[in-house]
Amino acid sequence: MQARGLVKRYGNRQALRGVDLGTDPGELVAITGPNGAGKTTLLSILAGVLEPDGGEVLAGEGEVGWVPQQAALYRRLTVAENLLLFARLEGHEDPRASTEEMLELSGLGERRGEIVARLSGGNQQRINIAIGLLSRPAVLLLDEPSVGLDPRQRARLWEFVSGLAARGTTVIFSTHDIQEAERYGGRLLVLADGEALFDGSPAALREDVRREAPVAADRDFETAFVAYLQHRGH
Repeated sequence: MQARGLVKRYGNRQALRGVDLGTDPGELVAITGPNGAGKTTLLSILAGVLEPDGGEVLAGEGEVGWVPQQAALYRRLTVAENLLLFARLEGHEDPRASTEEMLELSGLGERRGEIVARLSGGNQQRINIAIGLLSRPAVLLLDEPSVGLDPRQRARLWEFVSGLAARGTTVIFSTHDIQEAERYGGRLLVLADGEALFDGSPAALREDVRREAPVAADRDFETAFVAYLQHRGH
């Protein structure tokens, strides 16, 4: 997937200011930055649900899967019934086979008959991601996938997501938590006020933070990152 010079305006406010992003198969990319940085706007444009005011997106071969922050689930149905419903809505030739495939991939086979409303937030998010995978996308977009999850649920979710990337799916996710971005993203795109401040490895970002906010760098990384944003005018 390639995005070039993306611009998005909401009235007088510029949500994105000429943002570029290119990805390779199997890459795990974290889009991070403070609230209001433009993360969800960027993902929505990459997913094709929002039109940019400038720039272009080249998706390449394969579908793009979109998993918004708000889970699109029918909580009175079972896990398997949710997957079967969405497989039918997407017009799969064999919806039941697709359902079985996603149950195995998500590790939720043993919970196939459970009502979704009774599951933990982490398991509901795994179902949400499995629905996004029904189209077998080459690129999967996740908007704040771990919001509201406890540490154990978060660890299981990222184990699942990392496994998808290891199988060749390009995963792009957003998070305002810089420590989460650093831990799980093989590459980081830092946004602030719609501007791309950094694009590179976690190690390279730490080096940038040390160079531009040397005093804060002696503290924890989150504090240093905030000082880095302030030093860059955000």
